[in-house]
Amino acid sequence: MKVTVIGCTHAGTAAINQMIKLYPEAEITVFEKNDNISFLSCGIALHVGGVVKDPTKLFYASPEQLAVMGVQTHMQHEVLNVDTDAKTVTVRNLLTNETFENSFDKLVVTTGSWPIIPKLEGMELENILLCKNYNHAQTIIEKAKYAGRIAVIGAGYIGIELVEAFEQLGKQVTLIDNMDRILYKYLDQEYTDVIETDLVAHGIELALDQTVTGFKGTNGAVKQILTTKGEYEADLVIMCIGFRPNTELLKGQVDMLPNGAIIVDEYMRTSKPDVFAAGDSCAVMYNPTGQHAYIPLATNAVRMGTLIGKNLLQPRVKYLGTQGTSAIKLFDYNIASTGLTETAALAAEMNVKTVTIVENYRPEFMPTFEEVTLKFVYEADSERVVGAQILSKADLTQMMNTMSVCIQNRMTIDEVGFVDFFFQPHYNKPWSLLNQAALQAAALAPAEQVEKQAQPARKADPAAAEAPTAPVSPVK
Repeated sequence: MKVTVIGCTHAGTAAINQMIKLYPEAEITVFEKNDNISFLSCGIALHVGGVVKDPTKLFYASPEQLAVMGVQTHMQHEVLNVDTDAKTVTVRNLLTNETFENSFDKLVVTTGSWPIIPKLEGMELENILLCKNYNHAQTIIEKAKYAGRIAVIGAGYIGIELVEAFEQLGKQVTLIDNMDRILYKYLDQEYTDVIETDLVAHGIELALDQTVTGFKGTNGAVKQILTTKGEYEADLVIMCIGFRPNTELLKGQVDMLPNGAIIVDEYMRTSKPDVFAAGDSCAVMYNPTGQHAYIPLATNAVRMGTLIGKNLLQPRVKYLGTQGTSAIKLFDYNIASTGLTETAALAAEMNVKTVTIVENYRPEFMPTFEEVTLKFVYEADSERVVGAQILSKADLTQMMNTMSVCIQNRMTIDEVGFVDFFFQPHYNKPWSLLNQAALQAAALAPAEQVEKQAQPARKADPAAAEAPTAPVSPVK
């Protein structure tokens, strides 16, 4: 069996490792455009800020390791064309410019994503950089040494983490975004307000609700950023406005979302037989909505890549979908979210309710304790939990992993309210914060729903109808 893998970062590496274990007789050939594989781009900001001193630690596999395991690894080889009917790929060696054709029995497309690059006046100026791979990280670090004012365009996770890293390096930092608040896709406003206040307290200039229209430079290097609301000085600009799937090779050959993300089934199969795909090049099943969505996360990529290996010859293990669970540490705050925010749910025209609790995470008789803000988003009718967010100076981010499981299993607020969680004063209160939030949400049930739930009891025992029904009050 000849298996061709295009691209070898998270999804590709995971698929290869699994295929080696399950199909030792397979002839696996990898074509990777870059000169390295398996780079953890989520560590770029840590590397830029000096937290990660040795960048080689941000790689978890190498071409040499794959070669030892019998994989034919072709680095700096660009796939120019894929013919899914003829089962061939056309490849160019970027070092020699040689072009050749390779056949396959199974094709694994893990080509990932690439930063969105807007067509703006002045984009050709020096010191306007992207942030995606290892080479980008090294360039950012080198250029930042000589920059006094740095602007980050894009207030998602990558942009926010870079802003923190640059501030800790003593730079003057401006954060620009076209939305009216930061981290718009991940958190609701009560959370982003807290984070924005903290950013400003650290001397970071926020330029929100404005769109970049161009750049001006001096001697070929960027000096000013032009937006719909003003001009900002900068010696270095980092573009972090988002990513798009790298899927041109399969365009018109497999089913895709309008943005080009490849649609795969629960076994990672595309609409073409023997063609599999995973990672940032793909759409994923988003459990909160039950729809395919583009959610480029390394966590999704490694799961999907591993499933390709398991399902390569026959469908065996289903993909369980994703909640888009993610977290970020920003200065003193630990923040995480899973599923839909209230903003996103309402934009999707879902009928949702929310409950937010602000509580100390452990008993007040302990020597120290920190405040935590926890929010649930749930469907008004079914009471199915579809999202959750948490923020605290204490690290409680693992609670969002727990809530991810709850959302994946379509649990209601009543069910979450009575999940068995341990109590230990070092870590929490007698009622877990997750229990508390769910119970408070249940206590907010509309009167007509309580009336409806009480009807069977009245028919069975008329006397019981006269007993008042009190909502459960969570223990604090």
